[in-house]
This record gives sequence, C-alpha cells and structure tokens, in this order.
Amino acid sequence: MSYLRADDIASMEDKYGRPAEFETEIEMTPNELDVVRRSQKNGRAHDLTMFIFKGNQFLFIAKHFYPPDLFRAPSGAANPGESIIDGARREAYEETGVDIELERYLARIRVKFINSHDTRESIDWTSHVFKARYIAGDVYPKDTREIREARFVGFDEIPRFNEIMLKVGIGGFQYRVFLTEKTMKLLQRDILEANEIESQKS
Repeated sequence: MSYLRADDIASMEDKYGRPAEFETEIEMTPNELDVVRRSQKNGRAHDLTMFIFKGNQFLFIAKHFYPPDLFRAPSGAANPGESIIDGARREAYEETGVDIELERYLARIRVKFINSHDTRESIDWTSHVFKARYIAGDVYPKDTREIREARFVGFDEIPRFNEIMLKVGIGGFQYRVFLTEKTMKLLQRDILEANEIESQKS
C-alpha cells in the first residue's frame, strides 16, 4: 500500500477539485514487473504526473532509454513525509528544471500490473494526475541520470508519441498511453482555450 496519507489526498481534492476516477489492468513481463518493484522503495505504489501548460504547449520529458522522438508528461513520487504538492513541485523541477503551480487535480487512475506469465502475480498502483502551469525557469533537467531531455511540445504531437509507445510494446508505455489519452480528454476545453488565446496574440 502506498504511503501517501488519506488526509493529504483529501486536502488536494479540497484545493484542486475532485479528480475523475479510472481503473485498468496492464500486462507486464516478469522483467517489467521487476522494474516496478525496484521503484517501490518504502512501499511506494503511486506516481504524481503533471501536465504542465505554457501557452498552448505542454512541457514533456524523455528518459535515456526512450526512442529519439518519444516524450511524455513528467512524473515521480512524493517522498515519505513529503506532501503531494511539495512532491509534485520537486519532481517537476528535477525532471524539467522549472517551477510550477498546480491548478487542477485531473484524475486518479488505479492500475493493476499483471504478470503476463503468471496472472497470480500483480502490483497495484495509483497515478495522481494534475494540470499545472509553468511559472519560471529554464527548461533543463536537473536529474540528468534519469532524464535525457525536456522540451515543450504541441498538442498535435501527443498522438504521435502515443503511437510510438504502443509500437514499442512495453507494458509501462501501454499504461502511459491509457493515462495520456484519458487526461487529454479531460483537458479538451483547456486546449481549445489555450489555442484561442495564442491565435489572438498572433
């Protein structure tokens, strides 16, 4: 069970709104499950994912093992004893180099990662997904051990990133596509408004 506190989650709902709730199951190879398991220090079973707006673009990241043209929303974990909001801001800074402000609690996604070779083995995981706003800072990852690159991407680039992830065929990528597609539907109004504002500027 994740070490995130129920009262902290409740306070995030009070401040940023009740999120949409989703559930899914994703098959993973035993090796992929081992990767997830190694990330579960202190009983971690969650990630905080931030869709960071600046104008009509998102700030996305790429890890070192990603194909050259693949980027996705930054994510990470709150540390034990760290609030969700502090964890989200720290992770965004480490992965992108910028300061952010959370604006909306978009989604809470519960996923069961299932061993494709032995369905009796699984890991329960929860993603807490937020809309955030770029505040300041140069885009340059601070955690260069994990993050290869960060850059702003257009809304129209995201379907191509999803296609790349599905073609790679990794369970973790399949889950990121599920998360991204659900989130983009929740952000449709924000995307339209951002495009309209940017078109008025030009």
